[in-house]
Amino acid sequence: MSANKLTRATQEPVWVRYGLMTIGLGFLFFFLGLPLVAVFVEALAQGLPLYLEALAEPETRSAIWLTIVIALAVLPFNILFGVAAAWAIAKFDFKGKSLLITLIDLPFAVSPVVAGLIFILLFGSQGTFGPWLAAHDVKIIFAVPGMILATLFITFPFIARELIPLMQAQGKDEEEAAVSLGASGWQMFWRVTLPNIKWGLLYGVILANARAMGEFGAVSVVSGHIRGETNTLPLHVEILYNEYNAIGAFAAASILALLALVTLVAKTIVEWRMKKETEMLNTVLAPEKT
Repeated sequence: MSANKLTRATQEPVWVRYGLMTIGLGFLFFFLGLPLVAVFVEALAQGLPLYLEALAEPETRSAIWLTIVIALAVLPFNILFGVAAAWAIAKFDFKGKSLLITLIDLPFAVSPVVAGLIFILLFGSQGTFGPWLAAHDVKIIFAVPGMILATLFITFPFIARELIPLMQAQGKDEEEAAVSLGASGWQMFWRVTLPNIKWGLLYGVILANARAMGEFGAVSVVSGHIRGETNTLPLHVEILYNEYNAIGAFAAASILALLALVTLVAKTIVEWRMKKETEMLNTVLAPEKT
């Protein structure tokens, strides 16, 4: 069968392609686009001055700041664990490798609320370590440290899960070549491994940060909902909405929506750069293969 006949045989009719596109775009519009627009419309319903006044409230500013602080606090741990776990799984064979992969996927399988309850059972006043923590005046539950731990548990798989298939596809020939030429472990990592995974790492960081800023379930359980102290933006939105403060709730929600849009743009840019570098690499390697 010729190439043209094969193309025609596998090409869907025009009405099927446009029908699928209409369904997909319609779903995105009604379930993603309209709610996003509604957030900003409701936030600005009574004018820009009241919107800015709602954002200037001390409790709202505290929630915004705490959300950023928690996201930044978990970032170094996510990067360290994600790179180390991906490197170990992709570059080495060892006993317990499948168990490690299963543990990495655990936060995807466990409900965030259950994760929060686990931390209550561990660090709460009646928990396993609660009496020791109380005796040493260390407060984790209903305080920022507990919120950081809960957020870290929810977000730590993202970077590892992004890097594992990437590093497995790259193999370990370049690292072995660097070592054979006398490079130390750190030199190999900084000059060979990191440049090869930089875009995948950045992509995982973006996903982890987006989840950290939007996390509700686990953080809600361990936070205690203390106004101005342990309320992140998602928790603050819920409290304001339950108090029928629609302007304040939607104003705070608009900040989350803006963060989501920024994340989406950053994610798109990283995907474009990854695709571009892959195409350039394939172009360079093509003559060698022929």
